[in-house]
Formats: sequence, C-alpha cells, structure tokens
Amino acid sequence: MPLTPLDIHNKEFSRSFRGYDEDEVNEFLDQVIKDYESILRENKDLQNQIAALQERLDHFANIEETLSKTIIVAQEAADEVKTNSKKEAQLIIKEAEKNADRIINESIAKSRKIALEIEELKKQATIYRTRFRTLLEAQLELLSKEDWASLEQVEVEQS
Repeated sequence: MPLTPLDIHNKEFSRSFRGYDEDEVNEFLDQVIKDYESILRENKDLQNQIAALQERLDHFANIEETLSKTIIVAQEAADEVKTNSKKEAQLIIKEAEKNADRIINESIAKSRKIALEIEELKKQATIYRTRFRTLLEAQLELLSKEDWASLEQVEVEQS
C-alpha cells in the first residue's frame, strides 16, 4: 500500500541519545509531505487528463470508424451506380443498334420496292410510248390514204 502524506506526518521516530535534531527532521518531513502531496495531486490531475484524452481518443476513433464505413458505403454505391450505368448504356446501345438495323432494313426494303416500281413504270412508259407511236403511225397512215381526199371532195360538193 502506498505511503500517504498523513502517514509521513504521523510518523514518530524513536529517540536516542545522539539522535538527529528533531526540528530539522520535522522541517524536512514537512517539506517531504508538501512535495509528496504536490506529486500526488499532479499524478491525480495527470490521470484525469489521461482519462479525458482517452475519452476523446475513443470518440475520434469512433468518428474515424464511422467515416471509414461511410466512405466504404459511398464507394460501394458509386461502384454500383457505375455498374448500373454501364449496363444501362449497353442496353441503350443494343436498343439503338436494333433500331438502326430495323431502320436500315426498312430503308432497304423501301428502296427495293421503289426500284421495282421504277422498273415497272419504265416498262409501262415503254409500252405506252410504243402504243402511242403505233397509234400515231396508224393515224398517219389513215391520213395518207386516198380516202381522205375523196372525203374532202365530197364535203366540198355538199356545201
């Protein structure tokens, strides 16, 4: 058990014939008591400071742990958002590619249909031109026949 200032104060020494000067010993003991009390007070203050600092250290350790967990959660959330964004981008690209393929296929089909229609119209135009030419030639042939001359004379005679 540690020595207390009261133990020092109450300490009695036995007396001897050629002993120490009692006043000098008492004065020295008073000084030791004072110093010992001061050291005990300082020790208690330091222990209180250590306890307070330990409490603050624990508080900051908790804050650090919370921040660390928060950073981890934020990183995981960011990774998840990034992964989801990549997946969504891939889906958008696939959908766009499908639409592009569909549009291209529709355009090719329309182009082919228009090309066929153009060919059909060319054929019809050729047939029409041929028929028209034949008709005109037939009409010219009719006009060049002598029957017209006789009709012209008949008309003149009737008038």
